[in-house]
Amino acid sequence: MTSPPPPTSAFVLAAGMGQRMRPLTNTIPKPLVALGGKPLIDHVLDRLSAAGIKKVVVNVHYLADKIESHLSKRTKPKIVFSDERKRLLDTGGGVIHALPKLGAGPFVIHNSDSVWIEGLGSNLDRLLCTWDPDAMDSLMLVAPLAASIGYDGLGDFQMDPAGRLTRQTGPKMAPFVFAGVSIAHPRLFDGAPTGAFSLNKLWDKAIDRGRLFGLRLEGIWMHVGTPDALAEAEATLTEPLTTSSD
Repeated sequence: MTSPPPPTSAFVLAAGMGQRMRPLTNTIPKPLVALGGKPLIDHVLDRLSAAGIKKVVVNVHYLADKIESHLSKRTKPKIVFSDERKRLLDTGGGVIHALPKLGAGPFVIHNSDSVWIEGLGSNLDRLLCTWDPDAMDSLMLVAPLAASIGYDGLGDFQMDPAGRLTRQTGPKMAPFVFAGVSIAHPRLFDGAPTGAFSLNKLWDKAIDRGRLFGLRLEGIWMHVGTPDALAEAEATLTEPLTTSSD
């Protein structure tokens, strides 16, 4: 039997208000905030293109015209917009709204503020190669807490030896955090709520079915959600291999 071809389309979440990134987002949307001299969304799109993604659907809401104008200059990957100007639909509702533009097959979902320094090889290539549509409703890239920049939470998931994810329970910190990138099969959205809702609702259903899987990110993950996190990411990009002997 031959393996099914990997996904070639993606959905990029770019509609948020960027409130935690203020005052930088008073006049520009967060996806256009620069990291290392390049807007965050271009870091994402360049990486998706390098991994073989041909079409990207980008949702827009806050300062949507600026994102559309900026991305009009791109030729690879092909950009299609999902307009949420009238109502912000959150992560899950945003994907539902964009499904007709994404086609019938599995696709990548990528946050516009999630970037990383690669370890050995491409994490997106590894994610696409690991994807198994028969066993998985969703496959997430997950980062170890110890190799994360700009994240101040308690973690998201535990992962068993087969890569199956479950939520952390009890007072302990979870060893893995969602790195803002996943592959989703359209069946993940069967019976989904209408309107605005979080993808977490669908991931929890996939956990109940034993069909939410994770792949460990190799490298340093950076969640660029605040001005402080942006500054920390800039410093990490400048000296990514610096270690301390103390």
